[in-house]
Amino acid sequence: MVRQPLTPQQIAAGQRLGVALRAARGGRSLVEVAVAAGMSPETLRKIEAGRLPAPAFGTVVCLSQALDVPLSELAEVWLAGMPVRQAS
Repeated sequence: MVRQPLTPQQIAAGQRLGVALRAARGGRSLVEVAVAAGMSPETLRKIEAGRLPAPAFGTVVCLSQALDVPLSELAEVWLAGMPVRQAS
């Protein structure tokens, strides 16, 4: 199965998520947060920079816990500016 390329909206959502995570990290070091979330600092660096615009759900959950940010807030950041889906 071939993975479909991300849409411009998904890339923008990933960039918004990265900005929100960087802001939530505040004065904590990138290494400290990455270790607390169970990932490499390089992975967190890529997410924060928007170079990994679609992190796995489990990754976002772990970051939510490590940063003490409700998952629902991160979901709102991701969805902001996304087109509303029509019911099928």
